[in-house]
Amino acid sequence: MDESVPFASKWYFGMLALLVFARGMDFLSTWVATPNLVLEGNPFAKKLGWKWGLPVNAVMCGVLALWPFSAIVVATASVLVAARNFQSAWLMQSLGEHSYRDWHVERIQHTPISVYLACLAGNTLLIAAVGGAIILFSHRLLIPLAIGMGIVAYAVAVAFYTLLAIWRMRRLSKTSPPNP
Repeated sequence: MDESVPFASKWYFGMLALLVFARGMDFLSTWVATPNLVLEGNPFAKKLGWKWGLPVNAVMCGVLALWPFSAIVVATASVLVAARNFQSAWLMQSLGEHSYRDWHVERIQHTPISVYLACLAGNTLLIAAVGGAIILFSHRLLIPLAIGMGIVAYAVAVAFYTLLAIWRMRRLSKTSPPNP
């Protein structure tokens, strides 16, 4: 699993192409959904912005391509993130980033937190279960094992960044004065 491939070999360029495609789809879907990064859930990506995000990811792709297992995990998670972004990008575009954020926050605030968290758990645990099943039945073969790990990593990332956003939202609502 930790095996590396020689730099500039066919395997290296194959993994590099996979990563560039997957990370490129993540970037494209993010740009379509939130060109000003108003809706970006990853605080590190938001802080880097487009100017630094692209070169940092290019270096990351170049380095990760040396390790096929890691490359496949990251590529799998990235493609799933891109698919999730594209799923709602049309609505984000039609409402605008700020209006979409306000609408989304309002919807969450009008939902009991227990219902919201139960739905989040259902979403992420079911996705993680698929990844777990792939891991379980991979018989430790590199590609299916890495794909399963990528699916689990995606589920963990969705849960983590969603919970982070909810925590921030609840913290801000407690410190903000009520609207008249």
